[in-house]
Amino acid sequence: MIIRLGYACITETLTGITTSSSYTYTNYTKEHNKTKLDRIIKSNLTDLGKILDYNISNNIHFYRLSSKLIPLATKKEVVFNYLSKYDKYYEYLSKKIEDSRMRVDLHPDQFCVLNSTNKDVIKNSIEILKYHYNILNKLKIKNKVLVLHVGSNAFGKSNSLTRFINNYMTLPKSIRDTIVVENDDKVFNIKDCLYLNEKLNVPIVLDYHHHFCNNDGINLYDYIEDIFNTWKNINPKVHFSSPKNLTKKEIRSHNDYIDSNKFIEFVENIKHFDYDIDIMIEAKKKDEALFRLIRELKYKTNYKFIDDTTFEAK
Repeated sequence: MIIRLGYACITETLTGITTSSSYTYTNYTKEHNKTKLDRIIKSNLTDLGKILDYNISNNIHFYRLSSKLIPLATKKEVVFNYLSKYDKYYEYLSKKIEDSRMRVDLHPDQFCVLNSTNKDVIKNSIEILKYHYNILNKLKIKNKVLVLHVGSNAFGKSNSLTRFINNYMTLPKSIRDTIVVENDDKVFNIKDCLYLNEKLNVPIVLDYHHHFCNNDGINLYDYIEDIFNTWKNINPKVHFSSPKNLTKKEIRSHNDYIDSNKFIEFVENIKHFDYDIDIMIEAKKKDEALFRLIRELKYKTNYKFIDDTTFEAK
């Protein structure tokens, strides 16, 4: 089993570099300053290039883009060209991604609720998905992945799953083909995600921490093969984080770093399935947490490191 490690959005190492500089809708309605908006977009895209260079230099092959790359892109009241106007930036970035063979994906935020009972929320969620798809398309990502939580639990789990299925089927096929569902930490567990896979053939991102918080008493390792088999043309993706604290108040929050003992336990329990997988480290210290985990793995295990962030577990 070969495992690649990645991180999300922000690097702690590159100070002052961000792809999430914002221009809030409230401020925009006061200023209507498209020059400022243009400057922020260019800054985000330029800094993304710097982060990709950092990833390449450190053999990081797996990275999640920030959903905030283009501020106000999903606000129908703000009409502007965020695609062809920035073609030279997208071309520059896509070449870095393609040449390095980096896996890049997106995870729409909590405002994207495809199974909402509110029609306006659904409409907005579809616009959010279109925006994320457009970014991946402009970056020429071949295996496009948009990770979604199932969403609302209004009127019970069964009705909520049905709403997800019905609304999913209204999406353009190009977007449907990018959607991957993730188990969450409160309501929809891995069995619910497998139900959606059965109905829609959507791949499943296993979130280890969410399963720890919300598992309905089931044994994760009884379902690993079923989860990994939902992926067809790309390595299965796993999210891994550690709780901030084991108290009821903080158990769902992410820790700054990863509990390496729990990580090793996870790897030891899945390695006999012999799938090559990509694990997204979801820790508050981002790339610092990734590299601390790697140092501890090298000390505590005999895993064979292929490069800085890729190892083989036998």
